[in-house]
Amino acid sequence: MEGTSSDDGVRPWHSYHTVYTTSKPGMEGVDKEKVQRIVYEMSKGSKYFQNEERKEAFIAHKIHKFRTHCAKLTQPDLSHYREVADRKILELEATRDLSRIWLHVDMDAFYAAVETLSNPTLKGKPMAVGSMSMICTANYEARKFGVRAAMPGFIAQRLCPELIFVPTDFKKYTHYSDMTRKVFQRYDPNFMASSLDEAYLDITEVCKERNIKSEEVAEELRANVYEETGLTCSAGVAPNRLLAKICSDINKPNGQYVLPNDRMAVMTFTSSLPIRKIGGIGKVTEHILKDVFGINTCKQMLEKGSYLCALFSQSTADFFLSVGLGIGKTDSPQVRCRKSISNERTFSTTEDGALLYKRLAELAEMLSTDMQKEGLCGRTLTLKLKTASFEVRTRAVTLQKYISSSEDILKHASKLLKAELPISVRLIGLRVSQFNGEKSGATLDPTQKTITNFINSGDTKGNYNSFPDVTDHDFISNTETDLSIDCPRTFQHDWTYPFDVNHSLDVDLQSCTVRKNDGEEEQVQTSGNDASISYYSEGTEVLGSTFSSSFGQFEDINVNDGSNLLEDERLNSSCQEKTMLWLNDYKCSLCGIEMPPSFVEERLEHSDFHLAEKLQKEESRTHQRTSVLGQSRDLKNRITTNQSKSKKQKLTQKEGRYMALDYFFVKK
Repeated sequence: MEGTSSDDGVRPWHSYHTVYTTSKPGMEGVDKEKVQRIVYEMSKGSKYFQNEERKEAFIAHKIHKFRTHCAKLTQPDLSHYREVADRKILELEATRDLSRIWLHVDMDAFYAAVETLSNPTLKGKPMAVGSMSMICTANYEARKFGVRAAMPGFIAQRLCPELIFVPTDFKKYTHYSDMTRKVFQRYDPNFMASSLDEAYLDITEVCKERNIKSEEVAEELRANVYEETGLTCSAGVAPNRLLAKICSDINKPNGQYVLPNDRMAVMTFTSSLPIRKIGGIGKVTEHILKDVFGINTCKQMLEKGSYLCALFSQSTADFFLSVGLGIGKTDSPQVRCRKSISNERTFSTTEDGALLYKRLAELAEMLSTDMQKEGLCGRTLTLKLKTASFEVRTRAVTLQKYISSSEDILKHASKLLKAELPISVRLIGLRVSQFNGEKSGATLDPTQKTITNFINSGDTKGNYNSFPDVTDHDFISNTETDLSIDCPRTFQHDWTYPFDVNHSLDVDLQSCTVRKNDGEEEQVQTSGNDASISYYSEGTEVLGSTFSSSFGQFEDINVNDGSNLLEDERLNSSCQEKTMLWLNDYKCSLCGIEMPPSFVEERLEHSDFHLAEKLQKEESRTHQRTSVLGQSRDLKNRITTNQSKSKKQKLTQKEGRYMALDYFFVKK
């Protein structure tokens, strides 16, 4: 693997990046070398190990691709993106809000603490909640040995032979969680619960109304939680939620840390903060940032901003830069309707169908209880299975009626499971969605893309590789294609996806680049705010930034009620079709994506995308026009038919009368 040291052949666990980290609170003095070696030796050759090796290969591939794209960046490219990063940093700095005070509270080793409260003999002994297959959490005595959550129990026992295992009891944990939330409501009725043992509270108003400092509120809240439940918790106070969560980990267990609402204090705090401490930056992203860009701290995010803006999507680059500035969310999020509710459990790998049905029944009962507690009924039921080889399968069914009872859930879930048997499984999960409270006219979550937006934004390829930790898009290197339409010029459109497509387009830029058939590019100057660009190519003039194409051309049909409409629509659509140009040699004139000239293949793919999008729109308009023409013809035929019927009817009426003799001779 790239980036490994020379002694990895002697100590291969050094390159085993998927080893369990020792970054959890209470693991500061752990012998990391020992933990890495034991985890590597005990998992080597297992299905888990094979799955982790596949992940390792995936990480290595991503790192290689990023390094390749980094090598393509020229000094002018980096200068350009340095300006982009500096401009974005100024924009983000303008959004900094130091007016709110956020408190993040985190219960200390919650499951383990609840079990110790129930059985005081466990106090002071290394203990883990879970089983030999998987651990949910470990107390601080066990963490000193390197034992932590999400670690297989047999490895944890090797690290700590005296480790005591206690089975999980989620009813008990939910009960104590409800008790803590009653305390939280006293300080913020609209607090945000992120799990059973974590919550975010906006204590701005409490501090103002009671004229007390934020550290006093944190101390009082922690004391009240202990008084009500007998459990300890840690708290972090900061100007935003991102920093508050980081602060709550600093003085664990049973402690607190307050970061003042001061810009200089925030910048000093984040300057040496390891990137892995940031929520949203996990194992994969950490290795890419370290191995490719040499970024280890949040401050280095700002220093390497030019690379981040050049190689990541706009949203991801913005996130990284905001992290470097210590800027996070401060607004209270709007209440949104729940979209789904789920439960899942991990256990020792088994092929026993009876045991799997038993696990399914337990999940159905828990899921039904949760749904009835919130008054929910749903139509779509999804079964999740993780096989012995760590392959994840999901199977879903949409029912004719809404369900919430454990009997109904189990009946339909059993059918889904039966279709998969025989199978070796280590995890089962159930999810219910499409609730009866949802209406087609309801306001949708603004972050949820519709099918139309998904297609129009260009996300039509199914092979996007993204970081598991950050909402980000990877580079796509598909084979370039040249699509020719019936016009004297072939346009090639570049497409890559480390960038977003929702950039604003500056029309007052002074230059652009046009790609010819032979792959060469020529500079075209624009004047002022005039967005109309004229240029010549192979004897064909393209005016007003429109495609010269024979697509969508129809013969003129003289239909009084439809021809003018068709003509106007055709003219409007032709004016709306803009030419694919590279403004200032970097920015796409259609979507605003920035891409350096050295990214030749990516530019070609980008142009291919826009051409395909244009052809799709043309085809859609063709069907629409054909439909309008068909309706117009039908209308004309109906009018003609009605007129014929009217004449025949009048003639019939005349035939039923006596005709004057002189009228008869005149007709002859």
